Amino acid sequence: MLDRWEEEFLRRFSRHGYEMLCFLFAAVLLWQWFDSLEGYWWPQTFAIVHTALVAGTAIEFLVPGRLRWRLPLHAIALLACVMAWSGFRWIPVPSEEWKVAAAWGDWLAEIAEPLAPFIGVSAAAYGLFLFAGRFSRKRPQVALFCGAVIVSLAVLDSFTTIYLWDEVAWCVFVSLCWLVAEHFERFRRSHPDTWVELIEYPVSFGLPVAAILGLVMTAGLLAPSVNPVLKDPYTLWMEARGESVPSFVGDKVRSLPSSIRELDTRSGYSRADDRLGDGFEFDYSEVMVVNTSRRSYWRGEAKAEYTGQGWVDSEEEQTEAAVSGLEAGGFLPRALAGEPLELSPDVERISVVATVTMRRDDPYPVLFGAHQAAKIQSIDGEETIPPALAWLPESAELRWPRSDSTPYPETYVIESEQVALDEELLRGAGPPDPRVAERYTRLPSVPERVLQLAGELTAGADNDYDKVRRIEAYLKENYPYTNTPDISKRRSEDFVDGFLFEVREGYCDYFSTAMAVLARASGVPVRWVKGYAPGSLPAELFMGMPEDVIDPNMGGSYTVRNADAHSWVEVYFEGFGWIPFEPTPGFSYPYAYPAGETPEIVLPDLSDIGPVVESGGETGFRIPAYVGYAAGALAAAAAAVWIWLKRESIPPLWRRIRFGAMSANEQIVHETERLIRICRRRGLERSEHETLRETIRRWSERRRSLAEDFQEVLALFERAKYGGRPVADEDVRRFAAKVKLIRERL
Repeated sequence: MLDRWEEEFLRRFSRHGYEMLCFLFAAVLLWQWFDSLEGYWWPQTFAIVHTALVAGTAIEFLVPGRLRWRLPLHAIALLACVMAWSGFRWIPVPSEEWKVAAAWGDWLAEIAEPLAPFIGVSAAAYGLFLFAGRFSRKRPQVALFCGAVIVSLAVLDSFTTIYLWDEVAWCVFVSLCWLVAEHFERFRRSHPDTWVELIEYPVSFGLPVAAILGLVMTAGLLAPSVNPVLKDPYTLWMEARGESVPSFVGDKVRSLPSSIRELDTRSGYSRADDRLGDGFEFDYSEVMVVNTSRRSYWRGEAKAEYTGQGWVDSEEEQTEAAVSGLEAGGFLPRALAGEPLELSPDVERISVVATVTMRRDDPYPVLFGAHQAAKIQSIDGEETIPPALAWLPESAELRWPRSDSTPYPETYVIESEQVALDEELLRGAGPPDPRVAERYTRLPSVPERVLQLAGELTAGADNDYDKVRRIEAYLKENYPYTNTPDISKRRSEDFVDGFLFEVREGYCDYFSTAMAVLARASGVPVRWVKGYAPGSLPAELFMGMPEDVIDPNMGGSYTVRNADAHSWVEVYFEGFGWIPFEPTPGFSYPYAYPAGETPEIVLPDLSDIGPVVESGGETGFRIPAYVGYAAGALAAAAAAVWIWLKRESIPPLWRRIRFGAMSANEQIVHETERLIRICRRRGLERSEHETLRETIRRWSERRRSLAEDFQEVLALFERAKYGGRPVADEDVRRFAAKVKLIRERL
């Protein structure tokens, strides 16, 4: 049965393979394009669309018949994907009131409610996939579709903060493959007999192609990085304005020293945290003005899953139940592992009211507030809260909807609660809830020396607070801050390991991620947070004011700029909730303290430990340079051996590739026309109205040594062109040898 199915599939692929590949190429291109919408789509939407693209491609490959017969399967597949990822749950039918139409309407509405936020977007994306796969068949259509995808991604990459180099590279590669497949499809239809002969010997054709591609790719990977000689107009325009343009050539940007390499981006609120690193240029353009009762960090989002390269939302965060239908002035509930979060009665809380006025038109995924938002007082001066605004009680995020119908507000007022920092109470906090500990101490497989350093730093500390302070002090005192870390020193595949033991310099993302990983390795529950540092008050406010009366955490109108974008960590303490910590040198978190206390945080002395600089231990898997050279030499040797073994069959193969579907007669005519062009370049002219026989007669008089050769070429040409009978392959080879002789003697 399996053999019959395989035979049927191969038969169908031989007839409709290009049509099936069109759907595959369309799926890959759209997959890359949809990835550019990160931050605009919910994670469930991404999962639905990606799964649907895989299912749709499988249907096109495995199910025979016309498209209209497969459409019901596509509809079922899309619905199944939406139901699988949207949290759909079956509700029993109204058995007691089955005759009442209203009961059935309510039942259908309740069934469809979880699907409503996803079905429209998913259906549009899936419909675009079917349209592209069905109608992008000929070269102009393929070029139009692929060009639209590539150009749109390039525009987004150039004029937004989103980096899409990987997506653009994949789309270019897939587009080239699609055009090659279209070329072979036209060749198959025009010359079916030659196509059959060609596919009978795939190895003899594919092996040299693979060898050449391997040599080219190896040479490209091993070639040294150089600055471009010619620059594109966009780069020249940006540099004329005093701004820089990032230059990415794979991972080769790592090989450039930090003193001369281009900066990778400008500072600002990060949209992609799954791959941290590289450098940035400070951008001091205004983002927002915050009128606040107390100086604070302006918190945006939290992430709990460290991947070894950066941060992503954990599975629990992706499925976190959001609270909607918020009311102005209503208390925003807190949650912990799905249960209400109750703070200890000994915990003192300080209220912070902040009025945020945006200075940019960029939409953000969240509303910003001081630490733990407690109430939303108004949005754009109105006490009506958009229904789509969602509060995530465990992540403590106010998620703003991405929709043209609900543009990001120009101003909003948020009241927050900040837990007063009482060090003695925090040292006496009990063990964390096991569910919290399990979720926020997870780590991927990090190098052993990172775990060893965490153990050395926290040795002797008998509580989580002292452990965290020791890690914080170690990072602040032993690693310098820079916005242009020399990432050419990094060899480890793990981001934190590379920072701690190889790069040993960086900015906030380096320090905050390192602290989170070291704390988790010590058994302390911690999460990574990003937002903005406090910003700055007007300078004239402090003119003439004695320094001893200036409150460093005073309220006022703080101007927050792109350069203030920042990341830090929050550590969980049982009974206290999440407490922020700041490991980046030059930054200090504006803590609130119990009434009557303003103690100065004294970091522990860790000078006896010092920075760890040895190069031993695990550094992650990285292919050494000599492996690349060896691979290139091996590929060259294999190609040379293959050429030597096939030395007798290469000339016929080359002629087959060169002349394609030409007959022997057509090859002779083609070679004759080529010889005429060569003779013209060598000074043997030909009149416009002159026949070839007249031309050969005149050329023979000028080059008497070639007269016999010219006459033999003319005879073979006239026999092939006007003889009406096919010439033999031996005649073709003899003709090619004669033409070669004439070229050499000319």
